[in-house]
Amino acid sequence: MGRAGRTWLAGAAFSALAAGMAQAQEPAPINLDEVVITALRVEQPRAATPATVQVIGQEELTAQQALSQSAVEAVAALAPSFSPTRQKLSGFGETVRGRSPLYLVDGVPQSTPLRDDSRDGFTIDPFFIDRVEVVFGSNAIQGIGATGGVVNYVTVSTPGEAAGWTGKVMGQTTFDDSGEGDSLGYKLAGIAGRDFGVWDFTAGAAYEKRGAFYDADGLRIGPDSTQGDIQDSDSFSLFGKAGLDLTDTRRIEIMANHFQLEGDGDYRVVAGNRTTGRPTSGWRGTQEGRPPRNKVTSVAATYRDRDLLGGTFTAQAYGHDYEGTFGGGREGTFQDPRIAPVGTLFDQSANNSEKLGFKLDYEREVQAIPGLKYLVGLDGIRDKTFQALILTDRYWVPKTTYESLAPFLQLRQALFDGRVHLSAGARQENATLKVDDYVTVFAAGGGVEVAGGSPSFEETLFNVGGTVTVVDGVTAYASYAQGFTMPDVGRVLRAVNTPGRDVDTYLDVEPVVSDNVEVGVEVARERWRASLAYFESKSDRGALLVLNAGGTFDVQRQKTKIDGFEATLRVQATDWLTVGGAYSKLDGRTDGDGDGTLERDLNGANISPDRLTVYAEGTWGPASLRVQAQTFESRSFEGEPAANAFEGYTVVDAVGTWRLEAADVSLGIQNLLDEQYISYFSDTQNPTDNNRYWAGRGRTFTLTVARRF
Repeated sequence: MGRAGRTWLAGAAFSALAAGMAQAQEPAPINLDEVVITALRVEQPRAATPATVQVIGQEELTAQQALSQSAVEAVAALAPSFSPTRQKLSGFGETVRGRSPLYLVDGVPQSTPLRDDSRDGFTIDPFFIDRVEVVFGSNAIQGIGATGGVVNYVTVSTPGEAAGWTGKVMGQTTFDDSGEGDSLGYKLAGIAGRDFGVWDFTAGAAYEKRGAFYDADGLRIGPDSTQGDIQDSDSFSLFGKAGLDLTDTRRIEIMANHFQLEGDGDYRVVAGNRTTGRPTSGWRGTQEGRPPRNKVTSVAATYRDRDLLGGTFTAQAYGHDYEGTFGGGREGTFQDPRIAPVGTLFDQSANNSEKLGFKLDYEREVQAIPGLKYLVGLDGIRDKTFQALILTDRYWVPKTTYESLAPFLQLRQALFDGRVHLSAGARQENATLKVDDYVTVFAAGGGVEVAGGSPSFEETLFNVGGTVTVVDGVTAYASYAQGFTMPDVGRVLRAVNTPGRDVDTYLDVEPVVSDNVEVGVEVARERWRASLAYFESKSDRGALLVLNAGGTFDVQRQKTKIDGFEATLRVQATDWLTVGGAYSKLDGRTDGDGDGTLERDLNGANISPDRLTVYAEGTWGPASLRVQAQTFESRSFEGEPAANAFEGYTVVDAVGTWRLEAADVSLGIQNLLDEQYISYFSDTQNPTDNNRYWAGRGRTFTLTVARRF
């Protein structure tokens, strides 16, 4: 079947769906109930939260999973100021409001801040996610890493008081519009649980085989053989959760998640040509070395007592073990004439991070002051990180241990029958970085000895804010909050090339502190809701990604400022049709020469383009249809090479679902109009690198069959 035939088939399928929907008459009103945001460490309603928050529910996630193959892409499609994804295993350069978000799974941090490899978005299969809580803007309530906000994946749980076993099984297949057989992928997943009364249990497994990706011109998209790719890969995931109700108010819950994604290594890079506009492609052939992969295991135990001395006490202990293997090469950094002649040594690296941590919270009302609540807590974490060159058994980044102990206090005051909520808090971060004596790789000055040390820092982070219910359904808010993260110390440690250095005096561990100011208003009426937020984020000593002469990125401490606004609208036009959209605009500047003046734009590795999203959802009886479009506007960068300008593009997606008695059947079409475009990262970075001139995916079909029981 030719391209025109496949286009006709896609249109016919959705026309038939729409016709079938028109025969039913069941309304689907907008749910105006207030949302509870657990990512803020307390069960706090939206009306009391002085920040932009978004909760992506199960139905929205299910629709997006019929279009994309990762939780990151699902969030990026729905969150207004999330940057375009790279459609690769690495999320390098993917930001929220121009800064990196902190990814959590049930509150467990997934990031690797000491050697940030941007793989933290691929640590759990989306099949096991019940909802996603996105808190926009810098904050420190969850600790290190949330300079752009928090993305908390809340996992599925067994429904309470359910009769017998409940669960879900799913089969899915994905194939490219090109009709090439190697584009075929499939997924099988299942989860089941039961409430036995005083205890409950849920367990599941998922396996996914991904095929090759093709662009809209029918050209196979080249693999990212260095940072890793999700195309031509296999992933396997196990998930379990068990809970025990000790009393009516006390409960202990254990969650375990194992996720592994590994490339097949069946394709090699064919360089593109930026001059002629031909993107990087791939051809059949075995890649050298071990395939890139993510391997993650997280375990968390949570105890909650809702009636401890009149308050609620929560304790969580967690462990997180991560290994990220990267593709190999004969880069100059890997060369060592003591092992092999210069230019011949092939090697590859793996980033390793082991975390142990705990979180203690206690929240209680102050009886003497009506409406006043306090939250007091203590967080502790130990993160051991190193980066090894795995084929020659060398350390590229030495074993580095980050230890932190952080007490915090948060106050919330409700006034005027809950129409006004005020909040203020402080967090005292006390951190130490421990590095033993080590020797750099030969490429760094011939291999120099570096004396270890234990540099430390103390930082107090503040927040203050308030919300006002102006009239019923209209809430205004304003806030100031600080977030922080570590500079990528691993990049610094591995690059020391001068003898006589020691970690205590050479390594700058001063945290990257971002100050976030935000004002906004939200309106919720019977058939429509809207929001508008303005934000400004500053950092006196930010961590900017700057391209070096070798084609990789260094972290430079530069003053930065980002400001912008987000607007959203959702309208229930009729009982069966809902339409909506969002617009986000960002501006970012930095001080490249250190004179205190913000004289140049942040580049494409540090800020996303302005974006408009629109969608329409129709639901009648057992059928539903969602059509969505994302427009990323063109952008140029003052102070950057003209070749790094972004042309912009628009992508339209659609997904239709039939809810039959036997199962739910959905057909998702990504890039419905088969738009040919170059990805944002490729278009705005390193204009001389033809091995990373990647196009985005062309029209792609995903057929899903799922049954709940």
